[in-house]
Amino acid sequence: MEALSWSAVLPPMLKSILMRLPAGTYRELEEIRIRVGRPLEIGVMGDFQLVTERGERTDNPDAAYRPSREDGHQLLDLITNHSLYTMEEELRRGFVTIPGGHRIGLAGRTVLAQGRVSHLREITGFNLRIAREVHGIAASVMPMLLDFKHAHVHHTLIVSPPQQGKTTLLRDLVRAIGSGLWHHPEARWKALKVGVVDERSEIAGCIKGVPSYDLGYRTDVMDGCPKAEGMMMFIRSMSPDVLAVDEMGREEDLLAMREAMHAGVRLIATAHAEDMDDLLRRPGLQQLLEEGAFRRIVTLRRAKREWQRRVYDEKGRVLQKPVLTMEGRRPECSSSSDRPS
Repeated sequence: MEALSWSAVLPPMLKSILMRLPAGTYRELEEIRIRVGRPLEIGVMGDFQLVTERGERTDNPDAAYRPSREDGHQLLDLITNHSLYTMEEELRRGFVTIPGGHRIGLAGRTVLAQGRVSHLREITGFNLRIAREVHGIAASVMPMLLDFKHAHVHHTLIVSPPQQGKTTLLRDLVRAIGSGLWHHPEARWKALKVGVVDERSEIAGCIKGVPSYDLGYRTDVMDGCPKAEGMMMFIRSMSPDVLAVDEMGREEDLLAMREAMHAGVRLIATAHAEDMDDLLRRPGLQQLLEEGAFRRIVTLRRAKREWQRRVYDEKGRVLQKPVLTMEGRRPECSSSSDRPS
């Protein structure tokens, strides 16, 4: 099932401007920042530029198109499908995920109830983060995640700051595991059953419950479900071999993750952190790491068109430090000649 285009939620003026961008730029868009009354901004491969009304890139704020209040109203109307009331929970969390797994962050005036954010109003800032499927990006990582003793994968944590490719790598790892693509000549076991708890609808990009991305033929998705609850539901009802979750960190998520590990289910998860030192300063994750719960930790850092990444074992030893291109398109049969532990 093909992912829907993110451009479907743009009001006519903004869509017209962005469609005038050079084809290469348009294809590589990662972020579109729309701020009412301020310059229109795009992010491409980690680089940010402003955009004129004619769809030309510029560094001059005075030359850039400034979205109107009407542009903002139309955009909000489109992303909430003409019903703010039905999107109240999403607005309270500060983002909306649209079909295809694209997330739109929101900024505006908060309304408080009993000291907590009830919802957003007067929304004037939008950050459209464009999700993409990159087949093969997991190919050179996968051999280091394999548990040959048990014909399985190791518990793995993928770590990076925001927008460095964690979800893209996780999505391709799920596809490979759920399809039996181990990228190693000695890994001959079949595909494993994968359960994806997709709380923000970004990993699978489900449309009416059906993933719009290829996640492998043995993969099931719990869409829009809180991570802790979704992991327990999968364990009780779907007997997964592997659970995949994005952006761990809340205490209840970590408790559910620990329970899943004790139930014999392997975990592939992501978390926000600058590096290993930063990760060890997060209390819940620190305890799991000190216990050696994650046998593999993958850190990501992007430099233009490359992902610099390191893979560590549970004792913090670096296994290998190769580079993945952002295009990431490697043959499905590619493999490492060295058998990892």
